[in-house]
Amino acid sequence: MTADIDKTAGPESTPPAGPEAIKAIPVRHYGRYISAVAAIAIFVSIVYAFAQGQINWDAIPEYFFDDRILKGVGQTMLLTVLSMVIGIVGGVVLAVMRLSKNPVTSSIAWFYIWFFRGTPVLVQLVVWFNLGLVFEYINLGFVYKDYWSSFMTPLLTALLGLGLNEAAYMAEICRAGLLSVDEGQTEASHALGMSHSKTLRRIVIPQAMRVIVPPTGNEVINMLKTTSLVSVVQFSELFRYAQDIGQSSGAPVEMYFLAAAWYLVLTSILSVGQYYVERYYARGSSRSLPATPLQKIRANLLSLSNRSDGGAKA
Repeated sequence: MTADIDKTAGPESTPPAGPEAIKAIPVRHYGRYISAVAAIAIFVSIVYAFAQGQINWDAIPEYFFDDRILKGVGQTMLLTVLSMVIGIVGGVVLAVMRLSKNPVTSSIAWFYIWFFRGTPVLVQLVVWFNLGLVFEYINLGFVYKDYWSSFMTPLLTALLGLGLNEAAYMAEICRAGLLSVDEGQTEASHALGMSHSKTLRRIVIPQAMRVIVPPTGNEVINMLKTTSLVSVVQFSELFRYAQDIGQSSGAPVEMYFLAAAWYLVLTSILSVGQYYVERYYARGSSRSLPATPLQKIRANLLSLSNRSDGGAKA
């Protein structure tokens, strides 16, 4: 038995044509173009307005690296570091007290956080500075005794005002980080015979750092800017030195711009450091770490070089 042969199909027959290729038309985002043009127009108008103002722009680079300004930058960084050390240490202690099952310690921590978060930093600084009007002496028995005005120096006033206030905020940040760690890990540590303090040091706090570090970095940057308030208690830092130079040189507004530029430089440096610290503590939570700025720059340069090489070969 032979198979039937389709005599109608010739050698020149072609297979059926497939579906046509889809022509994708990109969506037009006209709102983006309008907002970009509006933003550029506003920026240009602001630059033009400042260009027309009576501002001595040459005074900014003239005093940018002045000895007094550099000393003020150093004082600002010193005050930021010391205040944050007080705030972080106090915040950790207060967070542990707040989470304690002892109602007395928990209530003390709650009252501290409530009081220092509820009053402005400027008010706290002025109160510490003017306690000499209430107490003539500070008497700690045989340990220390002196006039209050001699004891409460501008540096100590600034550290107490900024550090104790920061401890209240850091307490809530640390408490949130500690609560983010699963309770099962604490129970497992206790089952292995680890003490409560050792469990905190070895198990809970290292894992809580992933939650604690980002807001702590923001607090460091905020503390750097808040140090400008201590000029009211006669402590000389960047803003105070800029004010003094502005009054003596007859360019007060220009010195404010100079101080703002230095704050931008310092906060930018701290932001880069915060990025790398966050990246370090994110190692255990994500399989692939985000690329660093240097890695992004290298990747973009390599892609550009590959495109140029491909275009040259073509």
